[in-house]
Amino acid sequence: MRDAGVSRLSHLYDELVFAGLELVPPPERHLPISGRRSRVRRVLVLSVSAGAGHVRAAQAIAAHAAADFPRLDVHHIDMMTLVPGWFRRLYSDLYMKLASGLPEAWGWLYRKTGRETQGSAGSAHGNSLPDRIRRLVQRLCTRRLFDELERYQPDTILCTHFLPAELLGSAVAQRKLDLPVWVQVTDFDLHPMWVHQGICGYFVANEELAWRLQAMGVPGWRTIVSGIPVMPGFLHRPDRGSAAARFGLDPAKLTVLMMGGGGGLGMDAMLVRRLLARHPALQIVVMTGRNVSLLAELQAMTTDFPDQLRALGYTDEVPALMACADLAITKPGGLSTSECLVAGLPMLLVNPIPGQEERNAAWLMQEGVALRADDPVTLQFRLSRLLQDRPALLRMRSRAMAVASPRAAHEVLQQLIVSRAAYGDNR
Repeated sequence: MRDAGVSRLSHLYDELVFAGLELVPPPERHLPISGRRSRVRRVLVLSVSAGAGHVRAAQAIAAHAAADFPRLDVHHIDMMTLVPGWFRRLYSDLYMKLASGLPEAWGWLYRKTGRETQGSAGSAHGNSLPDRIRRLVQRLCTRRLFDELERYQPDTILCTHFLPAELLGSAVAQRKLDLPVWVQVTDFDLHPMWVHQGICGYFVANEELAWRLQAMGVPGWRTIVSGIPVMPGFLHRPDRGSAAARFGLDPAKLTVLMMGGGGGLGMDAMLVRRLLARHPALQIVVMTGRNVSLLAELQAMTTDFPDQLRALGYTDEVPALMACADLAITKPGGLSTSECLVAGLPMLLVNPIPGQEERNAAWLMQEGVALRADDPVTLQFRLSRLLQDRPALLRMRSRAMAVASPRAAHEVLQQLIVSRAAYGDNR
């Protein structure tokens, strides 16, 4: 009995302490209040640069708005530009270090946090002492976000990452923010960290995620199966001939595009050499991202394979490169694979990060648009088989175009506009 009493007193002490602490950073006190206007004129899109995909999705929304909704003012902010440097390094850089150097550790963390935050959309996410500390630190470090809300006065908000979704959803649930806050999920998987009280609605990649949200207590009318937004350039790609000419490629040759993500992760110069030597009729274009040492190594290799190899660093020419290609060898990030789908490009998936990328890979293989290779030998085997089986490549291409969502960004923006007027009635 004494232990139980001590435990209850300790718990009460924690609650009182944290109730007081949460009064310390009160950024919501001047937050925008809805009712200024029923029409949407200003949309704030919030991303987090932990991996490139969340930012690219936000950029795609802004680009489509500029092209298709000229009266709409869409403002994109990467939240990592608003936080202290140490928090940015902890939040963004730690993700990249775990994903590239300790992927199994990231996978363990992804699964563990998924189990700990499972529950209905109406329940609090993590009431343990560490989780309350995490939320407090996040609020302290993101005060400038609320200054931006006050300055920009948006009519609606779209989050392409769960960090702003958690912060703003909590403010809505506590009636400290009276604006519709939407979430764009940027993978073909749904981690519970995306799901929070106070969120107006969710844009997701497929029906399976809509089903999972409903199982977590999110009403069906709050979920829109839109797909994942990609930049307008992927919808308006050049024809194969002109695109190939731009990069000095032969449009008649089978062409493989190798992509390692923005950081150039997972690329191996020796593997590229083996593929080129084994398939002399094949053209390979390698995008090394920001991996400058790999780029230099591959560019030196072009002297041995002048008619087969092109090596590029970070580039905005991805839509044109995809227009040249018959197959992509890529990591299964949500954005990069969505771009492949829109381009009708079959995929060989390599080096998936345990967690969301493994689940992306599972969905893409289930849909018949991709194969997976977990090591260089398997990659060489599966590539050889695909190159010998043109009908299989054509079937994968056809399937990719069938499951693609080229109008995702347009549908998201349209929904943000039409939902604003009904926001007060649906809360």
